[in-house]
Amino acid sequence: MKYIDEYRDADLVKKTAAEIGRTITQPWTIMEICGGQTHAIMHFGIDQLLPPEIELVHGPGCPVCVTPLEQIDKALAIASRPDVIFTSYGDMLRVPGSGRDLFSVRATGGDVRVVYSPLDAVKIAQDNPDKQIVFFAIGFETTAPANAMSVVQAKALGLSNYSVLVSHVRVPPAMHAILGSPTNRVQSFLAAGHVNAVMGYWEYPSIAEKYRTPIVVTGFEPLDILQGILMTVRQLEEGRATVENAYPRAVTFEGNKPAQAVINQVFRDCDRKWRGIGTIPASGWCLAPEFVAFNAEERFDVQQIQSEESPLCISGLILQGLHKPDECPAFGKECTPEHPLGATMVSNEGACAAYYRYRRDLMA
Repeated sequence: MKYIDEYRDADLVKKTAAEIGRTITQPWTIMEICGGQTHAIMHFGIDQLLPPEIELVHGPGCPVCVTPLEQIDKALAIASRPDVIFTSYGDMLRVPGSGRDLFSVRATGGDVRVVYSPLDAVKIAQDNPDKQIVFFAIGFETTAPANAMSVVQAKALGLSNYSVLVSHVRVPPAMHAILGSPTNRVQSFLAAGHVNAVMGYWEYPSIAEKYRTPIVVTGFEPLDILQGILMTVRQLEEGRATVENAYPRAVTFEGNKPAQAVINQVFRDCDRKWRGIGTIPASGWCLAPEFVAFNAEERFDVQQIQSEESPLCISGLILQGLHKPDECPAFGKECTPEHPLGATMVSNEGACAAYYRYRRDLMA
């Protein structure tokens, strides 16, 4: 298949891995921000092709994983109401709240529906004027344009029964938080290609310069990831710290301007709590004042819900690149995909789920 098969070419993969081995002369720690890249690395065994001097650590770029526990509990409280149809992407239904998940709400009679687009939720609101329709608007910059457009469309249609529970987070502030931490181990980043397809990478040069940290925009196929690692290693070895684009077939410096325009129309920067990490200033998006009528937190008065994480779960340390999933005492024991303690074991982009699925040898 064009644009896939050529990026899984075994000979090119081996040649690129060999070139990394010839280039590297000392240990380096590289963080792939995106959970999708983490799963690709585990799935294709890319980490096992790399020289031992390279340590890959896994970043917070899994939207389900970083959605804070109290936001899940707010979703559970809203979804349990008899007058609500609660809509969400499917991978959110199994994320544990303080005592249950959205599947449990549905099993006990709540009207919880999986949708594939927030515009599906808008259509449900049109078809059910006697119900309140809530869409769980989570994610990074990648999902923000469609989520924003659903609010624009609902307003244009005059749908007073549609609202969004917003939990949007942004990548650049998280990079600042990781690099500015006194416990930081990250020496370079593989940036998430799909985020940059929307936002471009015009925000990244100042980060690379401030922290003297190379950043390479990277795709998701084996050759994409290895090429990104090679470009990163070359910068590290040469003492450079710039932003490079290893994913030009999908990403430009400026990004998708129309998508950015609808984001800027609907959302405003705000402080946002990240699950297991804590609050990062100006790291999220909240609804702009002119769209506050679509704010589900205010509509259903759930702003005051506060929750505490399981003390056994170290997902926050994993998302900061400070620990690997198999270093968690609960990994594969108290915490499994069937009985997860945290979202990193549930999500299709979670690092713990990737290790559990592809590296079962680590559980011995």
